[in-house]
Amino acid sequence: MEVQMKKSIYPYDEWKIRESRFHIETNYRNETIFSLGNGYFGMRGTFEEGYSGPNGTSFNATYINGFYEIYDINYAEGGYGFPTYGEAMVNVADSKIVKLFVDDEPFDLLKGNLIEYERTLDMKEGFTERKIIWENEKGKKLEITVRRLISFKRQHLGVVVFSFKPLNFSGNVKLISEVDGNIYYGNETDDMRVGNNMRGKVINTIDSYVDGYMGWLMQTTKRSKLKYVCSVNHDAKTDCHYELKNYKSDDKICFEFSIDAEKDKTFQLDKFISYYTSRECLEDKLIDSAIYEVVNAKSDGANIIFKEQFDYLEEFWTDADVEIDGDISLQQGIRYNEFQLLQSVSKNDIANICAKGLTGEGYEGHYFWDSDVYIMPFFLYTKPEIAKNFVMFRYNLLDAARKRAKELGYKGALYPWRTIDGPECSSYFPAGTAQYHINSDIVLAIKKYVEATSDYEFLYKYGAEIVFETARLWISIGAYVPLKNDKFCLNCVTGPDEYTALVDNNAYTNYMAQMNLEYACFIAKEMAKKAPAYYTNIKEKIGLTDEELNEWNKAAKNMYLPYSDDFGIIPQDDSFLYKERLNAKDLEDEKPLLLHRHYLNIYRYQICKQPDVLLLMYLRRELFSIDEIKRNYDYYEPITTHDSSLSPAIFSILANEIGYYDKAYEYFMMTARMDLDDYNGNVKDGIHTACMAGAWSAIISGFGGMMTYPDGLHFMPNIPKSWKSLSYNIRYKNCKLHVNITQEKASFLLVEGEMLKISVYDEEIMLLKGNMVEKEVKKVDK
Repeated sequence: MEVQMKKSIYPYDEWKIRESRFHIETNYRNETIFSLGNGYFGMRGTFEEGYSGPNGTSFNATYINGFYEIYDINYAEGGYGFPTYGEAMVNVADSKIVKLFVDDEPFDLLKGNLIEYERTLDMKEGFTERKIIWENEKGKKLEITVRRLISFKRQHLGVVVFSFKPLNFSGNVKLISEVDGNIYYGNETDDMRVGNNMRGKVINTIDSYVDGYMGWLMQTTKRSKLKYVCSVNHDAKTDCHYELKNYKSDDKICFEFSIDAEKDKTFQLDKFISYYTSRECLEDKLIDSAIYEVVNAKSDGANIIFKEQFDYLEEFWTDADVEIDGDISLQQGIRYNEFQLLQSVSKNDIANICAKGLTGEGYEGHYFWDSDVYIMPFFLYTKPEIAKNFVMFRYNLLDAARKRAKELGYKGALYPWRTIDGPECSSYFPAGTAQYHINSDIVLAIKKYVEATSDYEFLYKYGAEIVFETARLWISIGAYVPLKNDKFCLNCVTGPDEYTALVDNNAYTNYMAQMNLEYACFIAKEMAKKAPAYYTNIKEKIGLTDEELNEWNKAAKNMYLPYSDDFGIIPQDDSFLYKERLNAKDLEDEKPLLLHRHYLNIYRYQICKQPDVLLLMYLRRELFSIDEIKRNYDYYEPITTHDSSLSPAIFSILANEIGYYDKAYEYFMMTARMDLDDYNGNVKDGIHTACMAGAWSAIISGFGGMMTYPDGLHFMPNIPKSWKSLSYNIRYKNCKLHVNITQEKASFLLVEGEMLKISVYDEEIMLLKGNMVEKEVKKVDK
């Protein structure tokens, strides 16, 4: 495999992303790259003044995480248990609008003369800034600066600071600040990953209000009946005389500042924005909450809010920063990925993290298994308080999962493949509902969370119930098959590799189901001994019996675990090795295959979209030897297309373990700057959050060598030969560990906590607070 590092789009900088020139042809992509969010709401990087470029070169959007509309799912041929409706994240009112007019001529980057232009995303400060010198058609020049911030500290608040200074004239300048809720859906695409099923207008305005510098707009979705309020407030800072008038229309509120602008004098308008929805706020409190947010923000002032943003990020980077000495491109890439993950993840437990974050409508704002398997670990080992929201979110959807299982004739709970608020939204069951492994993916997330945090209160009050109900599901769909030596088999399932569907005994699914069942039995025994009151309560609540526990134990012990003596590998499923084998290198012109081939012309071959067996080996690393990983790696790598952005990170991690250091680095390159360098030409549609988290894992678990086994942290570090050093922090069991790796040595320093046991190259070490332990870096023999 040869992966060439793409030429960088943005100048290398450790903490900033810069756009030095404006181009129509790159505008759509840059709107994604310069998106801002705080996990509650987000805005694409579209311009405050608007955009007059050609169709297809821009997409203006503001999203609230978990705020959705319902649409009908229509089938040419339906079937029992098919989902009848879906949920899609809604593009809500655009509140950032600030339009500038000089003698009634609008400021527009595509008109007049753009003399200077620079846009910066500052990942340390947490805002975007545009600096512009613009000349209108009459020769009047202005210096314009626009800062935008969405507050991490105040989840409902955003700020736009719009300032201008006339450079060669004095005269009338108007600023018109708007909230525009007139949103229509009409995008058409053949790419099922990007398209949205909603059409027309899906939100209606209930009421609006303006008074002086402040106003609000309330809207509701037509079918889900969710409501939200967007409120704004303004603070004008100037020595120039101005007049303000406000007005409103059906879906819009406006504030017009008519300014007697003076040469070389600055006019600054601070715009404070808030969103509140009926999902987290009582409907009769929506307006008051939104108003209070912006009134309080104006009272505090923009400077205070920007300082809060810096302080929040300083704390975040203290825990989460990964420092690479030796490659500024990858340093920039990993920080951008971490920053976007922070911007995308919900800080409450009624929402999660979307596949595209809050930067685009791809996958309709749904939450997938990506969040549990790929993304949660990043927060678990850096910000465990955020990771708890992931597992609590799944608990909050448990009743919906029970309902889905019952609908399909199963016991227990079946979590949806894709959803926002609980129902299954996947209309294609072979690659959706049939991916039962999402149940065990969620259980693995719970297991890892408890191991890393020792949060047994969560386990006993919430997590155990999920583990037990998902265990019931495996008994419902599995059977003891005589021709498999009476082993417990799971037939007609789809594993992580979506280029192979509806198969028997997918290895990933069987191994993970076994873990699910084993963990359920283990928890039941532990709770009976250590938390009998909780255990009695949960047994009564869900009707759990000792007979069921025995059944789970029997199924786990007798789980059919595929293995091929002929190849010395784990077959992906019962039929996989009996299919014609394709080589991924021969299919470059057809990537991604799902856009060039009918599914049947994919399913019949040995060809993988992403790792399946190899992902299993990574997630349950304690079960497999280096030799086993190497044999499976060598078998599956040539037939993996990496059409999924989830793929390269796992290949990078395992390549490092087996000594394929060049491949490890090449695959890592594909993850670390996938979005910044737009590897697949689709960043315009939104970021790839799971890939971003995968890049973090590729550093920490790959080059950093950290693996989490049931008995704790294990390290086998080995950094690329071009790097001078790699350092990172890990939070584990209420401790904070600082790891620094050079070409020769790896050092481990316990920064917080009194004592932590780790294993380095299979040598057990007890770390004490403040003491550093150094070990020689060892290479793996190929």
